[in-house]
Amino acid sequence: MEPVIEVTDLHFSYPDGTVALQGVNFTLHAGETVAVFGANGSGKTTFLLHLVGLLQGRGQIRVCGKGIDNSTVSFARQKIGVLFQDSDDQLFMPTVEEDVAFGPLNMGMRSEDVRRRVEHCLELVGMRQAASRAPYHLSAGEKRRVALAGVLAVDPTIIVLDEPATFLDPPARTQLVAILSSLPQAKLIVTHDVDLARALASRAVFFENGRIAGAADVESLIEQFQWDSSLALRPR
Repeated sequence: MEPVIEVTDLHFSYPDGTVALQGVNFTLHAGETVAVFGANGSGKTTFLLHLVGLLQGRGQIRVCGKGIDNSTVSFARQKIGVLFQDSDDQLFMPTVEEDVAFGPLNMGMRSEDVRRRVEHCLELVGMRQAASRAPYHLSAGEKRRVALAGVLAVDPTIIVLDEPATFLDPPARTQLVAILSSLPQAKLIVTHDVDLARALASRAVFFENGRIAGAADVESLIEQFQWDSSLALRPR
C-alpha cells in the first residue's frame, strides 16, 4: 500500500541560519496513527509546516502519491486537515454551523450538500445540538470538537493534530479520545502527552535537533527517551 505521506531526506534552515531539519525521513500509511514526540525547538512544527506547504525545504514530500511543490500545494491542503492547539485560532464564524460549513463552501460545494455534510460532521463529534450556538459560548472541549468537525467537513485523508488535549478537562479529554479513535483517517499527533499517545497511536517518532532520532512503538520510544516524567524518577 502506498503511503499517504512520504518524506525523504528533508532539510530546512531559516533565513537567520538556524538549522531546523536535517535529513528527515518519515512515512505515514493509510489508517494508522503516529505520535510525534520531541522537545520544543526540536523541529516538529517546522516539519508539520512543510507537510501543508507553508515552508519549502530541500528534499521530497509526497502526499497521497503526489509530490508537493508550488504547483501542487493546494492538493496537499485538500488531503491534510489540521486541528490547531488553540481552537480559538480555528473558530471565527458567528455560529457553530457556519464555522463547520466554511471549508466546504469555499470548496464550491452546493448549499444542500454542505448542509448535509455539516449535520453529519457535527453528529460525528456529538455537537449537532450546538449548531446554532456561538463558538465563544462553548467550553474548551466543545470548541475542540467543533474545530474537529470543521476539519472533517472538508473530507481529509490525513488529520494532523497539534497538542489536541491542551486545555481539556478529563471528561472532555475522554470524549476527544473516543472520537479520534473512531475516525478512519490516518492521523499524525504532535504531543507531549504520553497517555494520549498510548491511547491513540500505534507507533511514535522522536524529533531531536532537527532529526528523527528514534521510531518505534509508543511504549518503547517513551522508555528509550525517558519521555514520561515518571520513568525519569525510577531508580536504576
